Amino acid sequence: MSACLRLAAIVLALWAGAASAFDLQSHRGGRGLWPENTLAAFERSIRLGVTTLEMDAAVTADGVVVIHHDRALNKAITRDAEGRFLTRDDLLINRLPLATVKTHDVGRHDLTSKYGRDFPDQQAIDGQRIPTLAEVFELVQRLGAKDIHFDIETKLDPRYPEDTLAPEPFVDALLSVIRAHGMTQRVMVQSFDWRTLQWLHKKQPGLRTMYLTMDFPDYSTVRDGTWTAGHLVKDHGGSVPRAIRASAGSAPGVIWGVHHRNLTPALLKEARDLGLVVIPWTINDQPRMAELINWGVDGIITDYPDRLRAVMTDKGLPLPAGVK
Repeated sequence: MSACLRLAAIVLALWAGAASAFDLQSHRGGRGLWPENTLAAFERSIRLGVTTLEMDAAVTADGVVVIHHDRALNKAITRDAEGRFLTRDDLLINRLPLATVKTHDVGRHDLTSKYGRDFPDQQAIDGQRIPTLAEVFELVQRLGAKDIHFDIETKLDPRYPEDTLAPEPFVDALLSVIRAHGMTQRVMVQSFDWRTLQWLHKKQPGLRTMYLTMDFPDYSTVRDGTWTAGHLVKDHGGSVPRAIRASAGSAPGVIWGVHHRNLTPALLKEARDLGLVVIPWTINDQPRMAELINWGVDGIITDYPDRLRAVMTDKGLPLPAGVK
């Protein structure tokens, strides 16, 4: 057996074990409860009890992978050194050195913003800085949270290539940190930009990849090939799961991260028949959580991990243990 095939066999075995439990993913560290993508939020999620920390990656001007949802500093959650919320939204992370990024406080949100109105009960924890990915890994190791997994989104937009690194150097920077901390078996990388996932298959065969999709009349990431590395759904019988499988080829550990409103029981079965794991996003309504669990999804991404734990309890699903 070749080294590549041996690796694939090992990954499949590990993935089968990881997929046997329902995956409770804390979206941005549980932003309905705590400041998003912060060490404080990740620690509280771990102590509450989740399977996976979902987060977003960007790369600074000096090549450091940091955790922030937007390509630019989000003015709804970011304050300057004087404690004032930013008034501009063009401070691109890839044009700022880490030292400058670290001067900002992301421990509370602007309650007058749409974001603030959407998450009025989020607990403020002042003094939180945008963490590096290395700091997130170090936090998890320090807490002894050996069963925690990571779902890391590459924040690229093919429509604005100048705003970030290109897919290949972006992935290379991300992989460097993942490998340095020995986390290849605990990480999945997700993206709407499938180019990054295809590069991952080449650079780190077997690392879990999540193909993100959304498809609505006013906005879609799957129709014209812009986000899907040129794969057109119409060339695959109109099937998003088949387009994902075509993009991923024979790679193991492939996940469909589908907007939950685009998922149906029939599509779930089709994806499963193609060997895909299905984890919809972002579900905060408990009746909808219960419905999706009844359908048999493999996990759920939510801003409110406490709500999902309650639904899992009602459904008799085992809960991930929190770290004390």
